[in-house]
Amino acid sequence: MPNRKRVPKSSKEQKNKAEKPHYDRRTIWRGYITFGLVNIPVMLYSAEKPQQEIHFKLLDKRNHAGIRYSRINEETGKEVAWQDIVKGYEYEPGNYAILTPEDLDEIAKENLKAIEIEDFIDLEQLEPYYFEKPYFLLPDKRGEKGYVLLRETLRNTHKVGIARVMIRTHQYLAAVMVQDNAIVINTMRYPQEVKTPSEVDVPEEPISSYKISKKEFDIAKQLVDTMTVKWDPARYTNDYREELMHLIDEKIASGGKKAIKHEKEAKIKHTNVIDFMELLKKSVKEKKTPKATKKTTTKATKHKKK
Repeated sequence: MPNRKRVPKSSKEQKNKAEKPHYDRRTIWRGYITFGLVNIPVMLYSAEKPQQEIHFKLLDKRNHAGIRYSRINEETGKEVAWQDIVKGYEYEPGNYAILTPEDLDEIAKENLKAIEIEDFIDLEQLEPYYFEKPYFLLPDKRGEKGYVLLRETLRNTHKVGIARVMIRTHQYLAAVMVQDNAIVINTMRYPQEVKTPSEVDVPEEPISSYKISKKEFDIAKQLVDTMTVKWDPARYTNDYREELMHLIDEKIASGGKKAIKHEKEAKIKHTNVIDFMELLKKSVKEKKTPKATKKTTTKATKHKKK
C-alpha cells in the first residue's frame, strides 16, 4: 500500500480550530435518551460556564484568624471523621432509618442510564419558572444519526420533550429542547416545588376596575417599543462583581486602610396618587435621548478614580 502524504490543514481551518472556545468536556452522565422504541447513546455535559467567584473566608475580627467548622457528635462532644458519617431519616424522635451509599445507588439503578421522554408538549406551554439548570446533551459513539433525528424533529414540530433524568443521587424532571444545533436538557422543578400565580396575591380584578386609560396603554407600549433591542447576552455583565473586585483591589493597594464612603439612601416619597401619564411621557423622552451605556459610564468612572 503506497504511503499517503499527510495533507496539511489550510490556515483557515487551523485558525478556526484555534479560535474555538475551550469547553469543559467532563462527562456528568452517560447513557441513552429514548422516545418510543428509539434509543440514542448520549453524554451529558453542564451548559454553565463557571465564573470566577469571589470567595471570602470567615475570620475572627480581633486577630484575623480563620474560623473552622467541625463535625461534632451531639452526645460525646467529639469530632467525627467523614468516613464515620451516614445518612439517617428520623421517622420519630431519636429513631432513624439508616441509608448507606449502596442503598441509594440501588434505588437509582433503574433510571440511572436512561433518559426516557415520556411526553411532548408545545414549546409555548412551558412556564419559565419551572426551569432550574441547563445541560448539553451530545451524541455518544454511533449516536449521531439518532441525535440529529431527534434534534430536527423537535425543531420542526416546535415541541419540547418531557423526561426524568437521574443525575448522581437526584431525580430531576427535565425539558428536552433544541438550541442552535444542540439538544439541551433543562432540569426543572416539579409542580409540587413551584407556587402558581393563584397561590400568591396578584391583581386579578377585571382590567377596567383599575381605571387605566387607553392613552396610558398606548404610551406604555411606545415606551416598550423604544426600549426594545435585539437580544444580545453580551450586553449584560455582573456589575456588582466588577465593583466588588474594584473595591478589593483598592483595599489591597491601601493596605486595608481605605475608608469607604457610604452614600445616604435616597428617601422614597410614597403617595397613593401616581400620575402614570406624566411618568410614561418622561420615560419615553428620556429613552429617546442618546446617552452613554452603563458599561461605558462605569469604566469611565473607574478610570477617573485611578
